[in-house]
Amino acid sequence: MSDRILGVACVAVAAGMAWAAADYAAPISYEPVGPRAFPLLLAGLMALGGLWLIVRPSMRDNWLRQVPLRPLAFAVAAVFVYALLFESLGFTLATTIMSVPVGMAFGGSWKQSLAGGVGLGVLLFLGFDKLLDVVLPSGLLSFIFGGR
Repeated sequence: MSDRILGVACVAVAAGMAWAAADYAAPISYEPVGPRAFPLLLAGLMALGGLWLIVRPSMRDNWLRQVPLRPLAFAVAAVFVYALLFESLGFTLATTIMSVPVGMAFGGSWKQSLAGGVGLGVLLFLGFDKLLDVVLPSGLLSFIFGGR
């Protein structure tokens, strides 16, 4: 598929997301941002990415040879495993487990990938769950982080 076709599709999907999210409203306003902020943010980022694909210079004809297919396959598999383990293990452990094979697939050592995964999992959990009050599952580490 041409990058420009993908870019047009991204812009169209982003427009649909923004249109659908425009009517999102909480029956009781208990948050200053409201429920439409995240879908609109994602739609904006997707539209920007789509616009970049539309206007950027074309890649050479052998673009498929430049795509790291094996690391990409490992990353996709790790995301599926992440989705399966997210609720049972909790956000922090599932993020750590996902980060190790993804980091190693793209050239990191297992120590770097593990350290990055632990740091990413803990910092994102604390940021979202404690600062932004977005409830994330703490899973097996509920005795440390509290929550469910």
